Amino acid sequence: MKKLSIWLTAILMAVGLGLLVPGPASATTSYCGLGWGSLAKTSENPTTASVTNIRTGQHYCFDRMVVDLNGPAAGYTVRYVPRIVQDGSGFTVPVRGGARLQVTLTAPAYDNNSGRPTYEPRNQAELANVAGYQTFRQVAWAGSFEGYTNVGLGVRARLPFRVFTLDGPGAGSRLVIDVAHFW
Repeated sequence: MKKLSIWLTAILMAVGLGLLVPGPASATTSYCGLGWGSLAKTSENPTTASVTNIRTGQHYCFDRMVVDLNGPAAGYTVRYVPRIVQDGSGFTVPVRGGARLQVTLTAPAYDNNSGRPTYEPRNQAELANVAGYQTFRQVAWAGSFEGYTNVGLGVRARLPFRVFTLDGPGAGSRLVIDVAHFW
């Protein structure tokens, strides 16, 4: 009993002196250490590549969408919008989720020389099955028109995201969009 009271006294004294008090929480600390924001991301890389595939994946801190290209990385604009719009027609593409990212690539989904499609989604409303994802709610086709391809990415809420390109495989490249699960 005497040992318990000595330990209890020592702990209370340490707390009273501030030796065991945790440091203040930092306002700059973000989920998983990610320092991304939610503002538009843009690159103006010229390209002759075409879109060949769109796929998704889940990671510990974020959900990922990858756009495969058959050449060097394309220019892009990725931004939150009130609604997903098809180029040319102005048609609104319905997308599930509390927020919508419009992904616009400076790359068509057809061959520039022959006009033949290089990517034809089987189901334009569901390019990938994102059931069970923490952040993604829907990936929808918004068309390819005059050298641009648009994809609507429905997400749970307006969350931080990043966009980057990767070389390969082979002569191809990939546009990667990661959306964090939380702030």
